[in-house]
Amino acid sequence: MKASEFKKGNKKVMHAWMFYDWANSAYNLVIVSAIFPIFWDAITVKQGKEKILFFGTALNNDSLISYVTAAAFLIVVILSPILSGIADYTGNKKFFLKLFCYLGALSTMGLCVFNVALSNLYSGLLFYFLALIGFWCSLVFYNSYLPDIAAPEDQDSLSAKGFSYGYIGSTILLTINLVMVLTQEAENQIFMMKVSFVMVGVWWIAFSQYTYKYLPDFKNSNKLTRNVVFKGFKELKRIWVEIKKDERLKRFLYAFFMYSMAVQTIMLIATYFGVEEIQWKEGGATAGLVISILLIQILAIGGAFATSKLASIIGNINTLIVVNLVWIVTVVYAYSIHTPTEFYITACLVGLVMGGIQSLSRSTYSKFLPKTADTTSYFSFYDVTEKIGIIIGMLLYGYLSNKTGSTRISIVFFGAFFAIGIFLLLRVPKKS
Repeated sequence: MKASEFKKGNKKVMHAWMFYDWANSAYNLVIVSAIFPIFWDAITVKQGKEKILFFGTALNNDSLISYVTAAAFLIVVILSPILSGIADYTGNKKFFLKLFCYLGALSTMGLCVFNVALSNLYSGLLFYFLALIGFWCSLVFYNSYLPDIAAPEDQDSLSAKGFSYGYIGSTILLTINLVMVLTQEAENQIFMMKVSFVMVGVWWIAFSQYTYKYLPDFKNSNKLTRNVVFKGFKELKRIWVEIKKDERLKRFLYAFFMYSMAVQTIMLIATYFGVEEIQWKEGGATAGLVISILLIQILAIGGAFATSKLASIIGNINTLIVVNLVWIVTVVYAYSIHTPTEFYITACLVGLVMGGIQSLSRSTYSKFLPKTADTTSYFSFYDVTEKIGIIIGMLLYGYLSNKTGSTRISIVFFGAFFAIGIFLLLRVPKKS
């Protein structure tokens, strides 16, 4: 079946699409935001390994993990055009969605090789590296289905519902993992964190099967050739030429690049900030951090829908400006906080705007696209734009963290990118 022949608005298909967010968001919450950062802190800082020798260079734990993260996103940036070009030519989006889902899930399970002695540092970081690639590459193909299965007027709400499914599902698993970890004595908590990694991988694979059952496969008879492998880079160049002709789409992407760099970097380092900068009571850091993350998840569900509703009243761009203003207030406030209560307040602010800015950015881009069957190529360009921002953001964070030894300075530094994003959003024409 071709994408152009598929009848949009099928409720079962849209529900199956949203359910992949339920499946894969467990990785983003448990591994990226919650359990793994605490686990990493436990096997590095708390074991007296603040400086880790990595290929002959001594790095603090924050800088090391941020550099590995940046390297993974660099691979995603390189792979995305190649894979999207192949997917567009062969129409086999679902195959690549599955491929990177399984790579990400199995690599997440592989994080169990880490130990407190860091004797398996390189193999553990390799699994961390591959899990990131699997998660983010799968999103290229997942996101590209949005304009294929939903009409433009339904895309804001469907995108918001997808994020909400992810928040609900991942919160359920995180709650289970939290109980598993906190009910154990301190010496057994690291083992239970490893069990959590395995559970995330199983969850991701198991629940994605519903998505694969109903999501359409637009395969065609085109055969893969050597020329097609690099077709994606040519497609990106072609897409950029097309985008430059559309002033609205071009200016939106400029703004998205700036504020998304800040959003994604802050979300990746937020837990490390909580570990290092907040004055927790003895033994209270793990529970406090996970409670903060649960607050973010719960508020993000409402925040995504509220943002979608506000967009229907004042428009997508005006809503994104409001959300960016809230982000600026949040990072400025975060610079001065020290107590758990202040951290909880910050978590609430982040929750209100985190899901909204992501879902509305995705649906705004989708609605701004010209009529085309090459949705994968356009969303590949969108994802590459986002990932380049993350690479720059993580490298900046790693550098600042290693030089200053302060996550606090790094966080507030990214407030400037929200301000630039607002300025650029103000320049987006109302109509192309």
